[in-house]
Amino acid sequence: MDNFCCFNSVSQVGGRSSCSSGKGRSHQSPVKYGFRLVKGKANHPMEDYHVSKFVHFQGRELGLFAIYDGHLGDSVPSYLQKHLFPNILKDEEFWTDTNRSISKAYERTDQAILSHNPDLGRGGSTAVTAILIDGQKLWIANVGDSRAVLSKRGKAIQMTTDHEPNTERGSIENRGGFVSNMPGDVARVNGQLAVSRAFGDKNLKLHLRSDPDVQNAIVGPDTDLLILASDGLWKVVANQEAVDIAKRTKDPQKAAKQLVAEALKRESKDDISCIVVRFKG
Repeated sequence: MDNFCCFNSVSQVGGRSSCSSGKGRSHQSPVKYGFRLVKGKANHPMEDYHVSKFVHFQGRELGLFAIYDGHLGDSVPSYLQKHLFPNILKDEEFWTDTNRSISKAYERTDQAILSHNPDLGRGGSTAVTAILIDGQKLWIANVGDSRAVLSKRGKAIQMTTDHEPNTERGSIENRGGFVSNMPGDVARVNGQLAVSRAFGDKNLKLHLRSDPDVQNAIVGPDTDLLILASDGLWKVVANQEAVDIAKRTKDPQKAAKQLVAEALKRESKDDISCIVVRFKG
């Protein structure tokens, strides 16, 4: 896509290193962002990937932000990092029916993962994505338990639904699956997966959904910031606590670092990924 070009070269990739951090800003509005990713204590490679950048697209400025939290390997989140946003933006209905475009692109991308080659879809990934149009309108979507929280006048507003097996038990059972609730463990689809919607997961796909929940919001004078993060943060930090921490500093990169530090202090064992988007200077 020729006009899918970057305004800045600040790191746009998550993945490979055990720890990465960076920041960037809009060229048209006061919006700034910062991110921090830290590998968890599990002895497998980092499975969280992210996107954070501003692009110029068909005469408009788009902020593209995402967290992809992989499981059973990093091939699916890596694929999402490269392909999900381009698939959304190339949909012919993107400007006229953005909600439908996002939903179609999520489903199409999942189909591509499952049919790509025998190995790619074996693992899986959650996704939370945010598209900021001209600094004024937000489109947020998610599959799985990575979460987006918006702050308005300092009040936390959860913009996504955590897709957990117990809350979507009916859908899983209707597809012939089951939800296990073993003592001392979280609920799991077919005793294996702790989310009820995901990209990939070929062996469980009959019983899983990959359609996103999609929300939108207008960025007004009362909109402070947006936090996107994997469940490595949200398992140990409540929405309002996260907003309170992020609001203490005007530097979104520092805010993202402080959120990750807080999760580590509270002994989160998982990979922790966090993007903070600040709408005002």
